[in-house]
Amino acid sequence: MSKTLIFGHKNPDTDTITSALVYADLKKALGEDVEPVRLGEVNGETQFALDQFNVDAPRLVERVSDEVEQVILVDHNERQQSADDIEDVQVLEVIDHHRIANFETKGPLYYRAEPVGCTATILNKLYKEKGQEVSKPMAGLMLSAIISDSLLFKSPTCTDEDRKAAEELAAIAGVNVEEYGLNMLKAGADISDKSAEELISLDAKEFDMGDKRVEIAQVNTVDTDDVLSRRSELESTIEKTVSDKGLDLFVLVVTDILESDSTVVAVGNETEAVAKAFDVELDGNQAVLEGVVSRKKQIVPPLNTYFG
Repeated sequence: MSKTLIFGHKNPDTDTITSALVYADLKKALGEDVEPVRLGEVNGETQFALDQFNVDAPRLVERVSDEVEQVILVDHNERQQSADDIEDVQVLEVIDHHRIANFETKGPLYYRAEPVGCTATILNKLYKEKGQEVSKPMAGLMLSAIISDSLLFKSPTCTDEDRKAAEELAAIAGVNVEEYGLNMLKAGADISDKSAEELISLDAKEFDMGDKRVEIAQVNTVDTDDVLSRRSELESTIEKTVSDKGLDLFVLVVTDILESDSTVVAVGNETEAVAKAFDVELDGNQAVLEGVVSRKKQIVPPLNTYFG
């Protein structure tokens, strides 16, 4: 049987990159011919985790059908978030913790989706189910993913299962969760060297909501002014993205990881959706969403309901 590629979504975050690496590690331990790859650049937070546990990033690919006939998806399922040629290959498996949308296969597959805060929490279970030991580097990567997706357990997406998995994995990885987690999140929040184009694409996902095309990008920071002081530049860049992609709405979510609030900047023909969906008044095209930190649980559902 030919090799299978394992990858997460475009504009990869820590869960996406580490889940590809971790699931490939488990699959190889079970004797399968797989390779983890990535569909985008590694961000600062993820690189911090990779460096901490001495693991190389997966190689970057633009197309998958040029190399393989079969793939495994982690941390996503929606086709617009996946490889551009995803319809030209067979999806063998999906390991995910998001909603299921725009997903269809030609044949049966193994699909594991659970309502937890992180794909790594599911992968930790799979090691146990398969009777395989988790190495220190893989434990460190899974812990990093849980910390990232849960914003150090502050996100409403975080479950008791995520917390329990993090405790187990921290013990194997040999790190203090709070100390390591805060250092990792701060590494990801350093945006001093990022261009406007990089900022709005570091962690961006496209969604089909009703008959509208919506892109939501999230930037984590320890000081929202670091981002919002560049608002004019960012808006110009977002407007170009909206035009180039034919989007109806682009929402930039600037999340303060210390205060657990977010400021959103909305651009496009449907900016009123933000005001209606979150019951806020837009100051120009900007609003503060108190207590909002999760795109998956607090941003996407209200907008999806509005456009539904």
